[in-house]
Amino acid sequence: MVDGVINIWGLVAIIIFYIIIFIIGIVAGRKSKSFGKKAQTTELILAGRNIGPFVGIFTLTATWVGGGYINGTAEITLSSGLVWCQAPVGYSIALAIGGLVFAGPMRSAGYMTMLDPFQHKYGPVMAALLYIPALLGDLFWSAAILSALGSSLTVVIGLDNTLSIIVSAIIAVVYTLIGGLYSVAYTDVAQLIMILIGLFLAFPFAMHHPAVSSLEMTSSSWLGTLTKNDAGLYLDSGLQLIFGGIPWQVYFQRVLSAKTVNQAKWLSIVAGFLCVVCAVPAVMIGAIGASTNWTETAYVDVYNRTTVPSEEYKNILPLVLQYLTPPVVSFIGLGAVSAAVMSSTDSAILSMSSLFSHNVYRPLREFMCRGKKASELEVVWLMRVAVVVFGAAAAAMGIYITSIYDLFVLCSDFVYVILFPQLVCVIYLKQANMYGALTGYIIGWILRLGGGEATFNLAAFILYPWYDFENSAQRFPFKTFSMLVSFLSIVIVSLIFHVLFAREILPKKYDFFASCIPKQEEEHHEEEVENELGDPKENGLYNLGYIAEDQEKQEYNTKL
Repeated sequence: MVDGVINIWGLVAIIIFYIIIFIIGIVAGRKSKSFGKKAQTTELILAGRNIGPFVGIFTLTATWVGGGYINGTAEITLSSGLVWCQAPVGYSIALAIGGLVFAGPMRSAGYMTMLDPFQHKYGPVMAALLYIPALLGDLFWSAAILSALGSSLTVVIGLDNTLSIIVSAIIAVVYTLIGGLYSVAYTDVAQLIMILIGLFLAFPFAMHHPAVSSLEMTSSSWLGTLTKNDAGLYLDSGLQLIFGGIPWQVYFQRVLSAKTVNQAKWLSIVAGFLCVVCAVPAVMIGAIGASTNWTETAYVDVYNRTTVPSEEYKNILPLVLQYLTPPVVSFIGLGAVSAAVMSSTDSAILSMSSLFSHNVYRPLREFMCRGKKASELEVVWLMRVAVVVFGAAAAAMGIYITSIYDLFVLCSDFVYVILFPQLVCVIYLKQANMYGALTGYIIGWILRLGGGEATFNLAAFILYPWYDFENSAQRFPFKTFSMLVSFLSIVIVSLIFHVLFAREILPKKYDFFASCIPKQEEEHHEEEVENELGDPKENGLYNLGYIAEDQEKQEYNTKL
Protein backbone atom coordinates (compact mmCIF):
# COMPACT_ATOMS: atom_id res chain seq x y z
CA MET A 1 0.00 0.00 0.00
CA VAL A 2 1.25 3.45 -0.84
CA ASP A 3 -0.32 6.64 0.55
CA GLY A 4 -3.51 4.87 1.49
CA VAL A 5 -4.29 3.79 -2.10
CA ILE A 6 -5.89 0.37 -2.46
CA ASN A 7 -3.85 -2.05 -4.56
CA ILE A 8 -6.43 -3.21 -7.10
CA TRP A 9 -4.55 -6.31 -8.26
CA GLY A 10 -3.97 -7.36 -4.68
CA LEU A 11 -7.66 -6.90 -3.93
CA VAL A 12 -8.59 -8.98 -6.99
CA ALA A 13 -6.23 -11.75 -5.85
CA ILE A 14 -7.81 -11.83 -2.38
CA ILE A 15 -11.32 -11.92 -3.84
CA ILE A 16 -10.33 -14.90 -6.01
CA PHE A 17 -8.89 -16.72 -2.99
CA TYR A 18 -12.07 -16.06 -1.01
CA ILE A 19 -14.35 -17.22 -3.83
CA ILE A 20 -12.39 -20.49 -4.13
CA ILE A 21 -12.63 -21.15 -0.39
CA PHE A 22 -16.32 -20.22 -0.28
CA ILE A 23 -17.22 -22.54 -3.18
CA ILE A 24 -15.29 -25.44 -1.63
CA GLY A 25 -17.07 -24.83 1.67
CA ILE A 26 -20.51 -24.85 0.05
CA VAL A 27 -19.81 -27.96 -2.05
CA ALA A 28 -18.38 -29.82 0.94
CA GLY A 29 -21.38 -28.79 3.01
CA ARG A 30 -23.63 -30.73 0.64
CA LYS A 31 -22.01 -33.94 1.90
CA SER A 32 -23.64 -33.27 5.25
CA LYS A 33 -27.14 -34.52 5.93
CA SER A 34 -27.72 -31.28 7.80
CA PHE A 35 -27.60 -29.52 4.41
CA GLY A 36 -31.09 -30.82 3.78
CA LYS A 37 -34.02 -31.54 6.05
CA LYS A 38 -32.38 -34.27 8.16
CA ALA A 39 -30.55 -32.06 10.62
CA GLN A 40 -28.27 -34.00 12.97
CA THR A 41 -25.83 -32.57 15.50
CA THR A 42 -23.44 -35.45 14.79
CA GLU A 43 -23.28 -34.35 11.15
CA LEU A 44 -22.56 -30.71 11.98
CA ILE A 45 -20.13 -31.34 14.84
CA LEU A 46 -18.35 -34.53 13.72
CA ALA A 47 -19.19 -34.89 10.01
CA GLY A 48 -20.88 -38.19 10.83
CA ARG A 49 -17.54 -39.59 12.10
CA ASN A 50 -16.63 -40.03 8.46
CA ILE A 51 -13.40 -38.01 8.12
CA GLY A 52 -10.68 -40.06 6.39
CA PRO A 53 -6.94 -39.95 7.18
CA PHE A 54 -5.93 -37.54 4.39
CA VAL A 55 -8.59 -34.92 5.14
CA GLY A 56 -8.15 -35.51 8.88
CA ILE A 57 -4.42 -34.75 8.82
CA PHE A 58 -4.91 -31.68 6.63
CA THR A 59 -7.77 -30.23 8.67
CA LEU A 60 -5.95 -30.72 11.98
CA THR A 61 -2.73 -29.17 10.63
CA ALA A 62 -4.54 -26.24 9.01
CA THR A 63 -6.50 -25.60 12.20
CA TRP A 64 -3.29 -25.10 14.18
CA VAL A 65 -1.40 -23.29 11.41
CA GLY A 66 -3.56 -20.20 11.50
CA GLY A 67 -2.84 -16.51 11.11
CA GLY A 68 -1.73 -16.27 14.73
CA TYR A 69 0.62 -19.19 14.16
CA ILE A 70 2.49 -17.84 11.14
CA ASN A 71 2.21 -14.08 11.87
CA GLY A 72 2.94 -14.61 15.56
CA THR A 73 5.95 -16.81 14.80
CA ALA A 74 7.42 -14.15 12.52
CA GLU A 75 6.65 -11.44 15.10
CA ILE A 76 8.32 -13.17 18.06
CA THR A 77 11.38 -14.12 15.96
CA LEU A 78 11.88 -10.44 15.16
CA SER A 79 11.05 -9.02 18.59
CA SER A 80 12.62 -11.54 20.98
CA GLY A 81 14.56 -14.00 18.85
CA LEU A 82 14.18 -17.58 17.73
CA VAL A 83 14.97 -18.96 21.18
CA TRP A 84 11.68 -17.46 22.45
CA CYS A 85 9.64 -18.81 19.55
CA GLN A 86 8.21 -21.65 21.62
CA ALA A 87 4.67 -21.86 20.25
CA PRO A 88 5.28 -23.90 17.07
CA VAL A 89 7.34 -26.55 18.84
CA GLY A 90 5.10 -26.56 21.91
CA TYR A 91 1.86 -27.00 19.98
CA SER A 92 3.42 -29.67 17.77
CA ILE A 93 4.46 -31.70 20.83
CA ALA A 94 0.95 -31.15 22.21
CA LEU A 95 -0.57 -32.80 19.14
CA ALA A 96 1.76 -35.79 19.45
CA ILE A 97 1.00 -36.26 23.16
CA GLY A 98 -2.70 -35.82 22.49
CA GLY A 99 -2.58 -38.60 19.92
CA LEU A 100 -0.61 -40.99 22.12
CA VAL A 101 -2.40 -40.38 25.44
CA PHE A 102 -5.87 -38.92 24.92
CA ALA A 103 -7.10 -39.70 21.39
CA GLY A 104 -7.63 -43.43 22.02
CA PRO A 105 -9.75 -43.22 25.19
CA MET A 106 -11.84 -40.31 23.89
CA ARG A 107 -12.57 -41.82 20.46
CA SER A 108 -13.23 -45.35 21.72
CA ALA A 109 -15.70 -44.02 24.29
CA GLY A 110 -17.81 -42.52 21.50
CA TYR A 111 -17.93 -38.98 22.87
CA MET A 112 -19.18 -36.13 20.71
CA THR A 113 -17.29 -33.22 22.34
CA MET A 114 -14.37 -32.64 24.69
CA LEU A 115 -16.74 -31.82 27.56
CA ASP A 116 -18.79 -35.02 27.24
CA PRO A 117 -16.71 -37.05 29.75
CA PHE A 118 -17.16 -34.25 32.31
CA GLN A 119 -20.88 -34.12 31.70
CA HIS A 120 -21.27 -37.88 32.05
CA LYS A 121 -19.14 -38.09 35.19
CA TYR A 122 -19.88 -34.83 37.02
CA GLY A 123 -23.14 -33.58 35.52
CA PRO A 124 -24.13 -30.52 33.46
CA VAL A 125 -23.12 -27.85 35.98
CA MET A 126 -19.44 -28.80 36.05
CA ALA A 127 -19.41 -29.17 32.27
CA ALA A 128 -20.85 -25.65 31.96
CA LEU A 129 -18.19 -24.26 34.33
CA LEU A 130 -15.42 -25.90 32.31
CA TYR A 131 -16.91 -24.34 29.18
CA ILE A 132 -15.70 -20.94 30.44
CA PRO A 133 -11.93 -21.51 30.00
CA ALA A 134 -12.62 -23.38 26.74
CA LEU A 135 -14.64 -20.41 25.45
CA LEU A 136 -11.97 -17.89 26.50
CA GLY A 137 -9.29 -19.92 24.76
CA ASP A 138 -11.22 -20.02 21.49
CA LEU A 139 -12.07 -16.31 21.65
CA PHE A 140 -8.46 -15.26 22.29
CA TRP A 141 -7.31 -17.56 19.52
CA SER A 142 -9.89 -16.21 17.06
CA ALA A 143 -8.97 -12.64 17.96
CA ALA A 144 -5.28 -13.32 17.30
CA ILE A 145 -5.82 -14.85 13.88
CA LEU A 146 -8.36 -12.28 12.69
CA SER A 147 -6.03 -9.50 13.83
CA ALA A 148 -3.28 -11.14 11.78
CA LEU A 149 -5.47 -11.01 8.70
CA GLY A 150 -6.48 -7.41 9.26
CA SER A 151 -2.89 -6.21 9.55
CA SER A 152 -1.85 -8.23 6.49
CA LEU A 153 -4.57 -6.88 4.21
CA THR A 154 -3.98 -3.33 5.44
CA VAL A 155 -0.24 -3.45 4.74
CA VAL A 156 -0.27 -5.23 1.39
CA ILE A 157 -3.37 -3.98 -0.44
CA GLY A 158 -4.50 -1.02 1.66
CA LEU A 159 -7.85 -2.51 2.64
CA ASP A 160 -9.31 -1.12 5.85
CA ASN A 161 -8.38 -3.28 8.85
CA THR A 162 -11.89 -3.41 10.30
CA LEU A 163 -13.53 -4.15 6.95
CA SER A 164 -11.10 -6.98 6.11
CA ILE A 165 -11.73 -8.67 9.47
CA ILE A 166 -15.51 -8.38 9.17
CA VAL A 167 -15.62 -9.72 5.59
CA SER A 168 -13.36 -12.67 6.43
CA ALA A 169 -15.41 -13.54 9.51
CA ILE A 170 -18.66 -13.39 7.51
CA ILE A 171 -17.35 -15.77 4.83
CA ALA A 172 -16.13 -18.25 7.44
CA VAL A 173 -19.44 -18.04 9.32
CA VAL A 174 -21.56 -18.61 6.20
CA TYR A 175 -19.93 -21.84 5.02
CA THR A 176 -19.66 -23.11 8.60
CA LEU A 177 -23.40 -22.49 9.01
CA ILE A 178 -24.17 -24.52 5.91
CA GLY A 179 -21.96 -27.56 6.26
CA GLY A 180 -20.51 -27.69 9.77
CA LEU A 181 -17.37 -29.82 10.09
CA TYR A 182 -17.67 -31.10 6.51
CA SER A 183 -17.23 -27.56 5.16
CA VAL A 184 -14.53 -26.70 7.69
CA ALA A 185 -12.52 -29.87 7.01
CA TYR A 186 -12.58 -29.73 3.22
CA THR A 187 -11.79 -26.02 3.06
CA ASP A 188 -8.87 -26.75 5.40
CA VAL A 189 -7.34 -29.00 2.73
CA ALA A 190 -7.35 -26.17 0.19
CA GLN A 191 -6.20 -23.64 2.76
CA LEU A 192 -3.21 -25.70 3.90
CA ILE A 193 -2.09 -26.17 0.30
CA MET A 194 -2.29 -22.38 -0.19
CA ILE A 195 -0.30 -21.81 3.01
CA LEU A 196 2.49 -24.18 2.01
CA ILE A 197 2.79 -22.84 -1.55
CA GLY A 198 2.48 -19.17 -0.59
CA LEU A 199 4.99 -19.03 2.27
CA PHE A 200 7.59 -21.42 0.87
CA LEU A 201 7.46 -19.44 -2.37
CA ALA A 202 7.81 -16.05 -0.67
CA PHE A 203 10.74 -16.33 1.74
CA PRO A 204 13.45 -17.27 -0.85
CA PHE A 205 12.59 -14.13 -2.85
CA ALA A 206 12.73 -12.02 0.30
CA MET A 207 16.03 -13.56 1.40
CA HIS A 208 17.74 -12.52 -1.84
CA HIS A 209 16.48 -8.92 -1.82
CA PRO A 210 19.41 -6.43 -2.02
CA ALA A 211 18.34 -4.76 1.25
CA VAL A 212 18.62 -8.01 3.22
CA SER A 213 21.95 -8.84 4.85
CA SER A 214 23.24 -12.38 5.29
CA LEU A 215 21.24 -14.14 8.00
CA GLU A 216 24.45 -15.65 9.30
CA MET A 217 26.00 -12.22 9.79
CA THR A 218 22.89 -10.88 11.58
CA SER A 219 22.21 -14.00 13.66
CA SER A 220 22.71 -12.12 16.93
CA SER A 221 19.66 -9.96 16.11
CA TRP A 222 17.24 -12.81 15.43
CA LEU A 223 18.47 -15.81 17.45
CA GLY A 224 17.77 -14.09 20.78
CA THR A 225 19.21 -14.71 24.24
CA LEU A 226 18.12 -16.63 27.31
CA THR A 227 19.39 -15.68 30.79
CA LYS A 228 19.20 -17.46 34.13
CA ASN A 229 16.58 -14.98 35.30
CA ASP A 230 14.35 -16.08 32.43
CA ALA A 231 14.57 -19.81 33.22
CA GLY A 232 11.36 -19.96 35.28
CA LEU A 233 9.36 -17.93 32.78
CA TYR A 234 10.75 -19.94 29.86
CA LEU A 235 9.89 -23.26 31.49
CA ASP A 236 6.43 -22.01 32.43
CA SER A 237 5.50 -20.84 28.95
CA GLY A 238 6.98 -23.95 27.34
CA LEU A 239 4.97 -26.36 29.49
CA GLN A 240 1.89 -24.19 29.01
CA LEU A 241 2.14 -24.45 25.24
CA ILE A 242 2.67 -28.22 25.33
CA PHE A 243 0.00 -29.29 27.81
CA GLY A 244 -2.25 -26.29 27.25
CA GLY A 245 -2.36 -27.24 23.58
CA ILE A 246 -4.22 -30.49 24.29
CA PRO A 247 -7.64 -29.71 25.90
CA TRP A 248 -9.13 -27.97 22.87
CA GLN A 249 -12.47 -28.75 21.28
CA VAL A 250 -11.02 -27.95 17.84
CA TYR A 251 -8.49 -30.74 18.42
CA PHE A 252 -10.90 -33.31 19.84
CA GLN A 253 -13.45 -32.43 17.16
CA ARG A 254 -10.99 -33.84 14.61
CA VAL A 255 -10.06 -36.80 16.79
CA LEU A 256 -13.68 -37.73 17.45
CA SER A 257 -14.62 -37.33 13.77
CA ALA A 258 -12.04 -39.91 12.67
CA LYS A 259 -13.37 -43.20 11.28
CA THR A 260 -11.30 -45.37 13.65
CA VAL A 261 -9.39 -45.04 16.91
CA ASN A 262 -6.03 -45.82 15.28
CA GLN A 263 -6.68 -43.16 12.69
CA ALA A 264 -7.44 -40.63 15.45
CA LYS A 265 -4.05 -41.34 17.03
CA TRP A 266 -2.00 -41.17 13.85
CA LEU A 267 -3.56 -38.03 12.44
CA SER A 268 -2.50 -36.21 15.63
CA ILE A 269 1.11 -37.38 15.37
CA VAL A 270 1.48 -36.60 11.66
CA ALA A 271 -0.22 -33.21 12.05
CA GLY A 272 2.23 -32.35 14.83
CA PHE A 273 5.16 -32.93 12.47
CA LEU A 274 3.54 -30.86 9.69
CA CYS A 275 2.98 -27.97 12.10
CA VAL A 276 6.75 -27.72 12.65
CA VAL A 277 7.34 -27.77 8.89
CA CYS A 278 4.84 -24.95 8.36
CA ALA A 279 6.62 -22.80 10.97
CA VAL A 280 9.91 -22.79 9.02
CA PRO A 281 9.02 -20.07 6.45
CA ALA A 282 7.46 -17.90 9.19
CA VAL A 283 10.68 -18.11 11.25
CA MET A 284 12.72 -17.27 8.16
CA ILE A 285 10.53 -14.25 7.41
CA GLY A 286 11.00 -12.99 10.98
CA ALA A 287 14.78 -13.41 10.65
CA ILE A 288 14.71 -11.65 7.28
CA GLY A 289 12.82 -8.75 8.84
CA ALA A 290 15.54 -8.42 11.49
CA SER A 291 18.25 -8.50 8.80
CA THR A 292 16.78 -5.85 6.49
CA ASN A 293 17.91 -2.27 6.05
CA TRP A 294 14.44 -0.86 5.55
CA THR A 295 15.70 2.50 4.27
CA GLU A 296 16.81 0.69 1.11
CA THR A 297 13.25 -0.38 0.39
CA ALA A 298 10.03 1.47 -0.43
CA TYR A 299 9.11 1.21 3.23
CA VAL A 300 9.61 4.47 5.14
CA ASP A 301 8.22 5.06 8.62
CA VAL A 302 7.85 8.40 10.35
CA TYR A 303 11.20 8.07 12.17
CA ASN A 304 13.16 6.98 9.07
CA ARG A 305 14.70 4.06 10.99
CA THR A 306 16.68 1.18 9.54
CA THR A 307 14.51 -1.31 11.45
CA VAL A 308 10.78 -1.71 11.91
CA PRO A 309 9.54 0.09 15.06
CA SER A 310 8.18 -2.11 17.86
CA GLU A 311 4.59 -1.00 17.30
CA GLU A 312 4.73 -2.60 13.84
CA TYR A 313 6.37 -5.90 14.81
CA LYS A 314 3.07 -7.73 14.44
CA ASN A 315 3.02 -6.63 10.78
CA ILE A 316 6.46 -8.00 9.91
CA LEU A 317 5.18 -10.88 7.76
CA PRO A 318 2.99 -8.71 5.49
CA LEU A 319 5.72 -6.02 5.44
CA VAL A 320 8.24 -8.55 4.14
CA LEU A 321 5.73 -9.77 1.56
CA GLN A 322 4.98 -6.22 0.44
CA TYR A 323 8.46 -4.71 0.22
CA LEU A 324 10.87 -7.62 -0.28
CA THR A 325 9.08 -9.82 -2.83
CA PRO A 326 7.71 -9.25 -6.38
CA PRO A 327 4.02 -8.25 -6.55
CA VAL A 328 2.83 -11.64 -7.82
CA VAL A 329 4.66 -13.47 -5.03
CA SER A 330 3.38 -10.93 -2.52
CA PHE A 331 -0.23 -11.57 -3.52
CA ILE A 332 0.21 -15.35 -3.38
CA GLY A 333 1.79 -15.01 0.07
CA LEU A 334 -1.06 -12.79 1.19
CA GLY A 335 -3.47 -15.44 -0.03
CA ALA A 336 -1.61 -17.90 2.18
CA VAL A 337 -2.06 -15.62 5.19
CA SER A 338 -5.77 -15.21 4.43
CA ALA A 339 -6.17 -18.96 4.01
CA ALA A 340 -4.39 -19.58 7.31
CA VAL A 341 -6.68 -17.16 9.10
CA MET A 342 -9.89 -18.61 7.71
CA SER A 343 -8.77 -22.19 8.35
CA SER A 344 -8.52 -21.42 12.06
CA THR A 345 -11.40 -18.96 12.36
CA ASP A 346 -14.01 -21.40 11.09
CA SER A 347 -12.67 -24.12 13.40
CA ALA A 348 -12.77 -21.90 16.49
CA ILE A 349 -16.29 -20.66 15.71
CA LEU A 350 -17.57 -24.21 15.19
CA SER A 351 -15.82 -25.30 18.40
CA MET A 352 -17.45 -22.61 20.56
CA SER A 353 -20.91 -23.20 19.14
CA SER A 354 -20.62 -27.01 19.37
CA LEU A 355 -19.75 -26.96 23.07
CA PHE A 356 -22.42 -24.37 23.85
CA SER A 357 -25.27 -26.19 22.11
CA HIS A 358 -24.31 -29.72 23.13
CA ASN A 359 -22.83 -29.31 26.62
CA VAL A 360 -24.40 -26.13 27.97
CA TYR A 361 -27.81 -25.53 26.39
CA ARG A 362 -29.03 -29.10 25.87
CA PRO A 363 -28.42 -30.45 29.43
CA LEU A 364 -29.44 -27.24 31.21
CA ARG A 365 -32.66 -27.06 29.17
CA GLU A 366 -33.42 -30.66 30.08
CA PHE A 367 -32.81 -29.85 33.75
CA MET A 368 -34.99 -26.71 33.74
CA CYS A 369 -37.79 -28.38 31.73
CA ARG A 370 -37.97 -31.34 34.12
CA GLY A 371 -36.42 -33.93 31.85
CA LYS A 372 -37.91 -32.79 28.55
CA LYS A 373 -35.14 -33.16 25.97
CA ALA A 374 -34.35 -30.67 23.23
CA SER A 375 -35.02 -31.95 19.72
CA GLU A 376 -32.21 -32.44 17.21
CA LEU A 377 -33.64 -29.65 15.05
CA GLU A 378 -33.74 -27.27 18.01
CA VAL A 379 -30.10 -27.97 18.93
CA VAL A 380 -28.95 -27.63 15.31
CA TRP A 381 -30.61 -24.24 14.91
CA LEU A 382 -29.28 -23.03 18.24
CA MET A 383 -25.84 -24.11 17.11
CA ARG A 384 -26.23 -22.08 13.93
CA VAL A 385 -27.26 -19.01 15.91
CA ALA A 386 -24.25 -19.54 18.17
CA VAL A 387 -21.98 -19.69 15.10
CA VAL A 388 -23.14 -16.19 14.14
CA VAL A 389 -22.84 -14.78 17.67
CA PHE A 390 -19.38 -16.20 18.35
CA GLY A 391 -18.21 -15.22 14.87
CA ALA A 392 -19.22 -11.62 15.62
CA ALA A 393 -17.51 -11.73 19.02
CA ALA A 394 -14.29 -13.07 17.49
CA ALA A 395 -14.32 -10.34 14.84
CA ALA A 396 -14.85 -7.65 17.49
CA MET A 397 -11.89 -8.87 19.53
CA GLY A 398 -9.73 -9.14 16.41
CA ILE A 399 -10.34 -5.47 15.59
CA TYR A 400 -9.04 -4.22 18.94
CA ILE A 401 -6.09 -6.59 19.44
CA THR A 402 -2.51 -5.29 19.88
CA SER A 403 0.01 -8.16 19.86
CA ILE A 404 -0.78 -11.24 17.80
CA TYR A 405 1.75 -13.50 19.53
CA ASP A 406 0.66 -12.49 23.05
CA LEU A 407 -2.93 -13.54 22.44
CA PHE A 408 -1.77 -16.60 20.51
CA VAL A 409 0.06 -17.76 23.66
CA LEU A 410 -2.58 -16.47 26.09
CA CYS A 411 -5.28 -18.59 24.44
CA SER A 412 -3.69 -21.73 25.91
CA ASP A 413 -3.11 -20.12 29.32
CA PHE A 414 -6.42 -20.76 31.10
CA VAL A 415 -6.82 -24.00 29.17
CA TYR A 416 -3.51 -25.20 30.64
CA VAL A 417 -4.19 -24.18 34.23
CA ILE A 418 -7.88 -25.11 34.46
CA LEU A 419 -8.78 -27.67 31.78
CA PHE A 420 -5.67 -29.84 31.46
CA PRO A 421 -5.64 -31.24 35.04
CA GLN A 422 -9.40 -31.77 34.80
CA LEU A 423 -9.03 -33.72 31.54
CA VAL A 424 -6.32 -35.99 32.94
CA CYS A 425 -8.39 -36.80 36.02
CA VAL A 426 -11.72 -37.36 34.28
CA ILE A 427 -10.12 -39.88 31.91
CA TYR A 428 -7.54 -41.63 34.08
CA LEU A 429 -8.74 -41.25 37.70
CA LYS A 430 -11.71 -43.58 38.31
CA GLN A 431 -12.36 -42.04 41.74
CA ALA A 432 -12.57 -38.48 40.37
CA ASN A 433 -15.78 -36.78 41.44
CA MET A 434 -17.54 -33.44 41.50
CA TYR A 435 -16.10 -32.47 44.88
CA GLY A 436 -12.52 -32.78 43.69
CA ALA A 437 -13.24 -31.26 40.29
CA LEU A 438 -14.93 -28.17 41.77
CA THR A 439 -12.18 -27.70 44.36
CA GLY A 440 -9.44 -27.90 41.73
CA TYR A 441 -11.40 -25.55 39.46
CA ILE A 442 -11.73 -22.82 42.10
CA ILE A 443 -8.13 -23.13 43.35
CA GLY A 444 -6.79 -23.07 39.79
CA TRP A 445 -8.58 -19.80 38.98
CA ILE A 446 -7.46 -18.12 42.22
CA LEU A 447 -3.80 -19.05 41.83
CA ARG A 448 -3.72 -18.15 38.12
CA LEU A 449 -5.50 -14.79 38.37
CA GLY A 450 -3.50 -14.03 41.50
CA GLY A 451 -0.36 -13.95 39.37
CA GLY A 452 -1.77 -11.10 37.27
CA GLU A 453 -1.96 -10.70 33.50
CA ALA A 454 -0.20 -7.82 31.71
CA THR A 455 -2.26 -8.25 28.53
CA PHE A 456 -5.38 -7.10 30.40
CA ASN A 457 -3.55 -4.81 32.86
CA LEU A 458 -4.55 -7.16 35.68
CA ALA A 459 -2.26 -6.51 38.65
CA ALA A 460 -0.96 -9.45 40.67
CA PHE A 461 -2.37 -9.94 44.16
CA ILE A 462 -0.18 -12.99 44.81
CA LEU A 463 3.56 -12.26 44.72
CA TYR A 464 5.22 -15.55 43.90
CA PRO A 465 8.95 -16.18 44.62
CA TRP A 466 11.45 -14.19 42.50
CA TYR A 467 8.85 -11.50 41.78
CA ASP A 468 10.35 -8.69 39.68
CA PHE A 469 9.18 -5.48 41.39
CA GLU A 470 10.98 -3.26 38.90
CA ASN A 471 9.05 -4.62 35.92
CA SER A 472 5.99 -5.85 37.86
CA ALA A 473 6.49 -9.34 36.44
CA GLN A 474 6.39 -12.89 37.81
CA ARG A 475 9.64 -14.86 37.37
CA PHE A 476 8.37 -17.95 39.14
CA PRO A 477 6.63 -20.55 36.90
CA PHE A 478 3.33 -19.76 38.60
CA LYS A 479 1.12 -21.06 35.79
CA THR A 480 2.64 -24.53 36.06
CA PHE A 481 2.45 -24.24 39.85
CA SER A 482 -1.25 -23.31 39.61
CA MET A 483 -1.90 -26.26 37.29
CA LEU A 484 -0.11 -28.74 39.57
CA VAL A 485 -1.89 -27.50 42.70
CA SER A 486 -5.21 -27.71 40.86
CA PHE A 487 -4.38 -31.27 39.77
CA LEU A 488 -3.38 -32.37 43.29
CA SER A 489 -6.53 -30.75 44.69
CA ILE A 490 -8.71 -32.76 42.31
CA VAL A 491 -6.94 -36.01 43.18
CA ILE A 492 -6.77 -35.56 46.97
CA VAL A 493 -10.28 -34.18 47.49
CA SER A 494 -11.79 -36.76 45.12
CA LEU A 495 -10.09 -39.64 46.97
CA ILE A 496 -11.18 -38.28 50.35
CA PHE A 497 -14.84 -38.04 49.36
CA HIS A 498 -14.68 -41.37 47.53
CA VAL A 499 -13.50 -43.08 50.72
CA LEU A 500 -16.04 -41.23 52.86
CA PHE A 501 -18.99 -42.36 50.74
CA ALA A 502 -17.69 -45.77 49.64
CA ARG A 503 -17.06 -46.85 53.25
CA GLU A 504 -20.26 -45.10 54.36
CA ILE A 505 -18.40 -42.90 56.82
CA LEU A 506 -20.75 -40.29 55.45
CA PRO A 507 -24.29 -41.41 54.52
CA LYS A 508 -25.04 -41.16 50.80
CA LYS A 509 -27.83 -38.71 51.53
CA TYR A 510 -25.09 -36.13 52.10
CA ASP A 511 -23.70 -36.73 48.62
CA PHE A 512 -25.19 -33.46 47.39
CA PHE A 513 -23.39 -33.59 44.04
CA ALA A 514 -24.33 -37.25 43.45
CA SER A 515 -20.64 -38.05 43.01
CA CYS A 516 -21.36 -41.78 43.41
CA ILE A 517 -22.91 -42.38 39.99
CA PRO A 518 -25.89 -44.75 40.17
CA LYS A 519 -25.75 -47.86 38.03
CA GLN A 520 -28.60 -46.71 35.82
CA GLU A 521 -26.62 -43.63 34.76
CA GLU A 522 -23.71 -45.82 33.69
CA GLU A 523 -26.12 -47.96 31.68
CA HIS A 524 -27.62 -44.80 30.21
CA HIS A 525 -24.18 -43.67 29.06
CA GLU A 526 -23.47 -47.12 27.61
CA GLU A 527 -26.72 -46.93 25.69
CA GLU A 528 -25.80 -43.45 24.37
CA VAL A 529 -22.42 -44.72 23.19
CA GLU A 530 -24.05 -47.69 21.45
CA ASN A 531 -26.55 -45.41 19.73
CA GLU A 532 -23.74 -43.09 18.67
CA LEU A 533 -21.40 -45.77 17.31
CA GLY A 534 -24.04 -48.12 15.95
CA ASP A 535 -23.69 -51.90 15.90
CA PRO A 536 -20.04 -52.66 16.77
CA LYS A 537 -20.00 -55.70 14.48
CA GLU A 538 -21.20 -53.58 11.58
CA ASN A 539 -18.92 -50.58 12.04
CA GLY A 540 -15.78 -52.67 12.43
CA LEU A 541 -14.87 -51.69 15.98
CA TYR A 542 -14.78 -55.33 17.06
CA ASN A 543 -12.11 -56.02 14.48
CA LEU A 544 -10.05 -53.09 15.78
CA GLY A 545 -10.24 -54.41 19.32
CA TYR A 546 -11.72 -51.28 20.90
CA ILE A 547 -15.11 -52.74 21.74
CA ALA A 548 -14.40 -56.15 23.18
CA GLU A 549 -16.80 -58.98 23.80
CA ASP A 550 -15.65 -59.59 27.33
CA GLN A 551 -17.28 -57.55 30.10
CA GLU A 552 -14.06 -56.09 31.49
CA LYS A 553 -13.00 -54.30 28.31
CA GLN A 554 -16.54 -53.23 27.60
CA GLU A 555 -16.76 -51.50 30.97
CA TYR A 556 -13.41 -49.82 30.31
CA ASN A 557 -14.65 -48.34 27.06
CA THR A 558 -17.94 -47.07 28.42
CA LYS A 559 -16.55 -45.55 31.61
CA LEU A 560 -13.66 -43.58 30.08
